[in-house]
Amino acid sequence: MRSKLITAAAVTAATALAASGCSSGSSGSSSKSIKVVYWQNLNSANKLQANFLASMVKEFTKANPGTKVDLVPVTASEADYYTKIQLMMRSPSTAPDLVYEDTALINSDIAGGYLKPLDAYSAQWADWSQYAAAAKTAVTGASDNKVYGVPDNTDTRGIWYNKQLFAKAGIAVPWQPKTWADVLSAARKIKAKLSGVTPMNLYTGTAGGEASSMQGFEMLLYGTPAGDKSLYDASQKKWVVGSQGFKDALDFVHTVYSEKLGPSVSDALGANFGTTVGTELIPAGKLAIDIDGSWMPNNWGSTSAKPWKDWESVMGTAAMPTQNGQEPGKTSMSGGWAWSIPAKAGNADLAWKFLQSVQTKTNSAQWNTVNSTIATRTDVASDSSYLNSVSTNKFFTELVADTHYRPGLPAYNQVSTAIQKAMESVTTGQASVDKAAATYDNDVKSAVGDDKTVKGTS
Repeated sequence: MRSKLITAAAVTAATALAASGCSSGSSGSSSKSIKVVYWQNLNSANKLQANFLASMVKEFTKANPGTKVDLVPVTASEADYYTKIQLMMRSPSTAPDLVYEDTALINSDIAGGYLKPLDAYSAQWADWSQYAAAAKTAVTGASDNKVYGVPDNTDTRGIWYNKQLFAKAGIAVPWQPKTWADVLSAARKIKAKLSGVTPMNLYTGTAGGEASSMQGFEMLLYGTPAGDKSLYDASQKKWVVGSQGFKDALDFVHTVYSEKLGPSVSDALGANFGTTVGTELIPAGKLAIDIDGSWMPNNWGSTSAKPWKDWESVMGTAAMPTQNGQEPGKTSMSGGWAWSIPAKAGNADLAWKFLQSVQTKTNSAQWNTVNSTIATRTDVASDSSYLNSVSTNKFFTELVADTHYRPGLPAYNQVSTAIQKAMESVTTGQASVDKAAATYDNDVKSAVGDDKTVKGTS
């Protein structure tokens, strides 16, 4: 868990939820009642998941008379959401019956004793066979090989670019950079020719949380020659430190902000900057390049707070290139979310029943479509209606072939925080690339133990 996470706000939220009877495990709860907790990000205008879940509750309670499903959105930054759900899951008096989990946090929550193994349920569920192997791995405990969640969606990341701005800057489209240098070259041309336009967005700093780690840094790091061994060497079961690839990725971050190719430092380090990028800067034509995720159309569709009907004609997509164009030539990062049942849930059986109804093929396809996420069910991922429902679905689904996943280990949270700190220090100019990299190495060694690290080869 990130070092900043236990906050007064989180404690207050957990206390308030306890006072309002958030747990079905409390003494007065009904055997036919469950509480479902999910993340509502700080862009409160985005009600996609709230609306979808409300429709699922209506469908479920109609099919199961007498049942009650209380939806409990937790409005917070991503990092604070992690803290708040952990605080809830610590006690039967506050534990929900179903909780929305970032798959990167599942092993951490397993280690904390917060989650219930679901093998007894999944073994009897025919639909479990429809989930992709990689999606199942993301919800499987590293220490005991048990299932702790049902994958809800995954994602990939690439480059969004404004074709109109590129044309004005004299950059040919469609655009597919072959190296990092190509990306920087395009950003420099935008800066030189288009005043009032931010050339590119690269998420950075601790306030950005996983957006900084994944979109901002690991999209770079996993594109270095070391590839899958750039952050964690699974063959040696050790975290990688002292690598040239890490320094090269940090140097890219430093270049973007020292050359003022990115947003202002104060904006970039804001906790809610991702919302600003998607709902304001891109639609207004104020940002030319954005290294971001498959979900971005959520900001622009007809059900969004500010629909942008022209986005499909204005925005282009490109794969993130590897550092020097080395094979396979492109790279991506995938995360995803899952539904888990807390260990101290008061009504696990009903929670599982509701979860099954949410995760049917039909309902999964509906959710993946409206939320612009990548399907985890193979029968949905191969469905032409899903692939064609959003113009960019096919592009981002094809990136799965060259994607990478964060190490699903409890220590990843601390490593991620160390990455964000290193990024922030070079973004602000408080540390050189070498110094920031050295601090990262020390932070990782302190977090995991020196014997659990290995020096990188590139």
